[in-house]
Amino acid sequence: MAAAVPADGGHLDELRSGDCRISPPWAEFFGHVGMDGVADLDRRTASLQRQIHDNGITYNVYADASGLQRPWALDLFPMLVPPQHWATIETGVLQRARLLNRMMSDLYGPQELLQRSLLPPALVQGHPGYLRALRGLSPAGETWLHVMAFDLAHGPDGRWWVVGQRTQAPSGLGYLLENRIAISRQFPKAFAGMKVQRLAASYRALMDGIKRQAPQGEDTRIALLTPGPYNETYFEHAYLARYLGLTLVEGNDLTVRDQRLYLKTLGGLEPVHALIKRLDDEWLDPLELRADSTLGVPGLLQVLRAGNLLLANMPGSAVLESSALLGFLPGIAQHLLGEELLMPSLGTWWCGEEAALREVVPRLRDGVIRPTYPRSGMDTVIGQTLDHRALDEWAGRLMREPELHTVQDWMPLSQTPTWSEGRLMPRSAMLRVYALADGPGSWRVLPGGLVRLAPRGQLVAAMQRGGSSADCWILTEGPVDMTSLLQTAPSTLSMALHKRPVTSRAAENLFWLGRYTERAENSLRLARITLELLEGDDAVPESLLDWLSACAVENSLVLAGVPTAAQSPRVFLRSLLAGLSPPPGSSMAASSFSVGFNLRALRLAAAQVRERLSPEHWHLIERAEAEFTRDGAGLSADTESASVEALALLRQASERLAAITGAQTDRMMRDDGWRLLSVGRHIERLVTLSRALSLALEHRCVQETAGFEAVVALFDSTITFHATYQQRRDMVALIDLLVMDRDNPRSIAWVLQTLRSRLARLSKSATPQDAVLAQGLPDPDTWALTELSCWQRQEHQVRYGALSELLLACERAAADLSDEITRLHFSHADQRTQSLGA
Repeated sequence: MAAAVPADGGHLDELRSGDCRISPPWAEFFGHVGMDGVADLDRRTASLQRQIHDNGITYNVYADASGLQRPWALDLFPMLVPPQHWATIETGVLQRARLLNRMMSDLYGPQELLQRSLLPPALVQGHPGYLRALRGLSPAGETWLHVMAFDLAHGPDGRWWVVGQRTQAPSGLGYLLENRIAISRQFPKAFAGMKVQRLAASYRALMDGIKRQAPQGEDTRIALLTPGPYNETYFEHAYLARYLGLTLVEGNDLTVRDQRLYLKTLGGLEPVHALIKRLDDEWLDPLELRADSTLGVPGLLQVLRAGNLLLANMPGSAVLESSALLGFLPGIAQHLLGEELLMPSLGTWWCGEEAALREVVPRLRDGVIRPTYPRSGMDTVIGQTLDHRALDEWAGRLMREPELHTVQDWMPLSQTPTWSEGRLMPRSAMLRVYALADGPGSWRVLPGGLVRLAPRGQLVAAMQRGGSSADCWILTEGPVDMTSLLQTAPSTLSMALHKRPVTSRAAENLFWLGRYTERAENSLRLARITLELLEGDDAVPESLLDWLSACAVENSLVLAGVPTAAQSPRVFLRSLLAGLSPPPGSSMAASSFSVGFNLRALRLAAAQVRERLSPEHWHLIERAEAEFTRDGAGLSADTESASVEALALLRQASERLAAITGAQTDRMMRDDGWRLLSVGRHIERLVTLSRALSLALEHRCVQETAGFEAVVALFDSTITFHATYQQRRDMVALIDLLVMDRDNPRSIAWVLQTLRSRLARLSKSATPQDAVLAQGLPDPDTWALTELSCWQRQEHQVRYGALSELLLACERAAADLSDEITRLHFSHADQRTQSLGA
């Protein structure tokens, strides 16, 4: 291992022992990898990056509505923790889990810690995260904290030190699972041969513990509450929900009725008995906490008081996350547990105490300055990075506002090997480990963790600052627990009872995912037909130009005030090209409602239900919108080649959309969510095709060969038409294929038939009213034979009246159906029709 760069001075080297030899765990690891494996590390690194990309693992550092994301950063090598080290960590973490839970009971109960001056009141009652509304509350099993995270540093002295703790909504449990899967695939022999502890048993114990303590026992329905897809760690929320078999919900998926929590689903309101939250406490209940929160559930705290919900974790634990608290834990442990702390914290001084302030001000260069309270607007400051003037300024700030600042000893983090530029490079690492409740007053430590790596040459290991992650292998000398969450084979009845419900929010987004998919496809096809005709060599009849212009306005390809293609072809064409794609980074409100807008709306709707889409499906949607926006930004209507470039762009987007449609058709579960996606698509298709054919009749473009072909092309039926009717160009053939043919998925009769079928299936599991909705759709059986025979007898006469009335009826029926579906399933406006299912 001559290519291994040694750790920086003052840092513990995880790769080498004290005698500068490769440590036993790493020697065993490379022994399993072998010389051929070492020579293959660059290929493995590339394979790992492809796997992360293919699985869609992201960390939204600058998450916003424009969907800026970055791939999850994962290093090739795991951190190796020997059995004796893990025994120390496990014992110390379990003790701290018991301690923090007891602290919560005291802070929201008798408050002996305050009365005995073991904690300053300013750190509790002065903390914005202390929730007075919870005083006197007693959670089930006296378990306040079901999931706790502890950030550990491996010091130069070889000891493990606690740097911080997270109790509100600790992140990382999903990412570390993905890290484990990805890295174990890269080193399968090492993973199997080194007796690495598995993770599944701890996750199962957490779920079993929640069920035992929840109001409904084993029949408990558990949901995972997420802030939504713009949260920086949303990927792991969706991943955890899938892995644990939970329903992923946002605040507006839930409602409170009679001091109970319910999930809004297509079939009505269904009770929720336990909620795992990935939301900070202040956002949970706008009635009692932050009034401006749109992420929580009004009345949620009242459900807790009534004892009708287990919430993991209980709100109010933000006070435990204050870095200032670490300095008081030794005395608190003696009082509450009668024990010395087994795992030390870094030396910590809260500057609100005069003695502590006097001690730390002269030695700021050797410390780390942290905010005492959240939302203070300051970042962590490392004294070593400050010059003399900056140190003086910080000393003055601490003297002016001492209670707002906490100083902690600086400790060089241990450095673990990573693979970079063809050699082993050391990087500073911090290990986050988790205590998971497995019953009342009982916890276990997950035998693994999330390793955060600082960028090379930097001191802080934080994902927000460009750091990366690594897997953590806990080695054992005993047997390896081979538990898997995939091994249990539930009975048929159990499987039927636990089918994933379709929430109203998911249903609404799936409905609009279908509509925007169809809308994007239709607008793309219309834009292509228009450009090909306007830039072709053949003369275009005026009636066809008028029809294209009217359709372009209807589909928002051009604005209503733009001259028609017949009036000013050049102006019309420039307007069409200019509006195809919104500028990169522009908001939805500022975008034109053309092709690019529809692709962006499609992606945003898909992001809301990402947990229901396969990684391939999501990648297709992301790629279609990103490539169209990127390539469309360079499109200039002033260049001679603009139309050629636009057509190439539209063809590429059409191919992407065809793949997206295929994924929706063949890769999604045929549940009520998918049925609503299909209903959305066909409502959009019914509106678009009915309106386009109505405009074609109005402008009489079908009487010209070019117009006839354009209408058939817009219905995506050119190949079928020519194969069936060959050279015929008459209205009988047109109406037969585009209006009445039940085998043509682009005909109006087929769309109506499919809508009736989807609504009928929906009514069996959602509400009987879905079947009633179909009655408002025109029935082709009532007019098909009459109209077609009439056209056959009067083939050379112009009889557009009855057909125009039918098309108008289809448009109105589609709009009414959309409104009724929204009222019935998405808004729950008429709660009298909703059942309270068990």
